[in-house]
Amino acid sequence: MDYFFYFLAALLIWMSCVSLMGGVRYLRYFRKCLGKPASGFTPFLSIIAPCKGPEEGLEQNLRALVEQDYPEYEVVFVVDDDNDAAAAMIREKLEENRHSKLIVAPTATVSSQKVENLREAVLHVSERSEAFVFVDSDVRPAAGWLRALVAPLEDPGVGAATGYRWFISKRSALASELRSVWNASVASQLGPEPSGNFCWGGSMAIRRGTFASIEMRDKWLGTLSDDLAMTRVLNENKLPVIFVPQALAASVENGTFRELLEFTTRQIKIVRVYATKLWALTFIGSGLFCITMIWAFLILLLSRQNTFLVLSAIVTLLSVSALSIGKAWLRLMAVRLVLTEYEEELRRQFFTQNTLWLVAPLIYFYNCAAALTSRRLTWRGITYELKSPTETVIIGR
Repeated sequence: MDYFFYFLAALLIWMSCVSLMGGVRYLRYFRKCLGKPASGFTPFLSIIAPCKGPEEGLEQNLRALVEQDYPEYEVVFVVDDDNDAAAAMIREKLEENRHSKLIVAPTATVSSQKVENLREAVLHVSERSEAFVFVDSDVRPAAGWLRALVAPLEDPGVGAATGYRWFISKRSALASELRSVWNASVASQLGPEPSGNFCWGGSMAIRRGTFASIEMRDKWLGTLSDDLAMTRVLNENKLPVIFVPQALAASVENGTFRELLEFTTRQIKIVRVYATKLWALTFIGSGLFCITMIWAFLILLLSRQNTFLVLSAIVTLLSVSALSIGKAWLRLMAVRLVLTEYEEELRRQFFTQNTLWLVAPLIYFYNCAAALTSRRLTWRGITYELKSPTETVIIGR
């Protein structure tokens, strides 16, 4: 058994080293992209923003969309119920921005309601629109977000451009900070290599011509995840996804532990169906971390005779901790380069980002185990059963 521990410890330390080097590349990529001059590629485009309910910070998020530093664009807001509380708030924004409109989508029957909203919204965009930008209503993009996000589309060979989210709490709370750390691990998977990137529906852009050529509206039918479905189709067509650091968007909200587990488990259940290999690697990686770190800690508590085993446990705990803290620090440094308006909030995250990484793998392991036993999830009040990447069953509302 001792030799098995040595093997697991060596493997975990090696993986932690690889992760740290990924953090170095992540920060380097942010600095490289931020050092480039602003793009002059500014076609007329359509922002499509599905909304549901009066969620926290919605008014500020909507304002951020209609006040982008961009020459000409429209915002197509879409709801599935004209009496939705978000609709009244959206109508106020329509008075401020004449290039915006509100669309009511039909009730979904074979896809997620968000996907149905998007499929309907693309039918109502301006004829002038040369690109579609999809954004979630819970993100608050900076003024230069839109210009930066569409810049890679100047190359017609690019499939899509994407940003990602970074959770920021209005009030420091353990559950909210844990969600931010959990999400940060996903954020740092994006980087300079298009082959490893994926679309994120809260901040992604695609040329209108590309959207049509890959028949994305038809391919969305029957799906639950708009972004992972698009990623699959782009990969099938060998079209690269470009990650844009400047398109990183803040999600400013607080949450409870129940909401933390619901959110994270829902994400991993979706990953299991749409990116099974990634789910399996996450399951194995989080399991390796949990088993090895707990084992090393128990060795320190219980072992007294095998000095080499005790030293190995100490080296493992210290090495993995140092490498993980280094990765978290590099990641936070990169994010602070972009989300400059949240400097104070990100400064407060220094402690939580550099400590709660120890807990995040436990949550990932729980998420993966839950995804193994069930493909059912509840999202925005609707319960779905994920049969396959192209077959979604609505269980109840």
